[in-house]
Amino acid sequence: MRTALLYLEDNYLRDFTATVIAVDEEQRRLALDRTAFYPGGGGQPADTGILLIEEHSLPVTRVKREGELVWHWVEGPLPRVGTTLTGRIDWERRYLLMRTHTALHILSAVVYRDYGAKVTGGNMEPGRGRMDFEFAHLTRDLVQEIEAKVNAEVDAARPVTVRILPREEAFQIPDLIRTKINLLPPHITEVRVVEIVGLDLQADGGTHVANTREVGKVIIPDYKSKGKINKRIYLALA
Repeated sequence: MRTALLYLEDNYLRDFTATVIAVDEEQRRLALDRTAFYPGGGGQPADTGILLIEEHSLPVTRVKREGELVWHWVEGPLPRVGTTLTGRIDWERRYLLMRTHTALHILSAVVYRDYGAKVTGGNMEPGRGRMDFEFAHLTRDLVQEIEAKVNAEVDAARPVTVRILPREEAFQIPDLIRTKINLLPPHITEVRVVEIVGLDLQADGGTHVANTREVGKVIIPDYKSKGKINKRIYLALA
């Protein structure tokens, strides 16, 4: 059994139909044959939303991928295996995460392009996030300069595209992996590549907007030192 990951090809899919293929009564969760719920990973939180079964509406409070299955934790009576249902993403939250995720890609691309600093870590919540970089020195003036450059790329209205490439082909692309350590395990044979056309190209499994202009105004409210050559930059959407 496996769950088809609908979000990999369509980040704007809000509603979908699916069939229950496994039920775990002890943990109050179920797995579907297909899902648009992002299960979390790469610093991006999992989606929330509801599952609709006839007259019942089951809130989805947690989503996690385990092996080939994506499990959905729900509140309410668990359906039986074979039940057909409709899934509905909490779109306001998801879209804010999409904008945030793309903003972080823009930030990492600008810092790498103009200052040669690689990403060493990151995390996000709806509307805000942070990234750690291999910076020896970081000042308020430099942070303001970075903020201006990030917003210039947002205003450039660059398309954001997604491709699935064989692992060998993907790893022939220079600078594809911008993190300090290659985090892709050897068993992954295909790589999902997210490109901000003319700016950035990264292996990434999360959700993004289709154009940088959708991100809106970006603010860098703070920064701090996390070590001798490790600096943290905080980001927020206005």
